[in-house]
Amino acid sequence: MIELIIAIDGPSGAGKSTLSKLLAQRLDYIHLDTGAMYRCVALAALMQGIDPGDQERLGTLVQQLRIEFVHTPAGDLVLLDGQDVSTAIRTPEVSLLTSKVSAAPQVRGALVALQRRLGESGGERSSSHGRR
Repeated sequence: MIELIIAIDGPSGAGKSTLSKLLAQRLDYIHLDTGAMYRCVALAALMQGIDPGDQERLGTLVQQLRIEFVHTPAGDLVLLDGQDVSTAIRTPEVSLLTSKVSAAPQVRGALVALQRRLGESGGERSSSHGRR
């Protein structure tokens, strides 16, 4: 069996999320929303009062987080340390903070490593995926 990882890139507003969600559903794959991963870090930083410019604290924070994507009959959920944050990560406050948090090399490095680990397990749906 060939395990595929499908990546979709493009400018904002081009329909990447819409297309990737439909494709994941059609192929019965997990939809790995990398933007949601950065939003999780931003939400955690916000909840812990970490300044987005404090790269050292962000680097420590991202290493402690457990980010999971869970498929349910009602749809895919984003879990942060076991809690459903699917809605909380989409607030304007988190959106504004996400670009600042994502600029930290420690955050980018940790999340890229997590994305690779998730990709190694293949794309087929399971009950959850997260940091190992």
